[in-house]
Amino acid sequence: MNNPIQWFEIATTDLERAKNFYSKVFNLEFQFIDMPDGKMYMFGVPNQIGSAGALVESGDQKPSQDGTIIYFTCEDVETEAGRVEEAGGKLLIPKTDIGEFGFFAQLIDSEGNKIGLHSNK
Repeated sequence: MNNPIQWFEIATTDLERAKNFYSKVFNLEFQFIDMPDGKMYMFGVPNQIGSAGALVESGDQKPSQDGTIIYFTCEDVETEAGRVEEAGGKLLIPKTDIGEFGFFAQLIDSEGNKIGLHSNK
């Protein structure tokens, strides 16, 4: 089965703070894009393995802990989970074994979004 997710946007209220958080937790680099109705930092590369997405600062989008949860793949959830609080987030669920499906954790990012981590080990 192919992954149908092509693009996602994570809402921010402080784009630079969000970029710093995701840079520290995931060791990511970003490309700044100035849109007509907002600003974004894109990570990932469209049309390659994995889903591309962006941190977005726009009046139309608000950070949330109550909606869709995006899970980021990791080599070992413990590594990224260990960086969350120092980067300005809050760990909600530490590394948890989910049997044959690997491990997960959940956290609140620097903007107030709930996101997840997943790894096979």
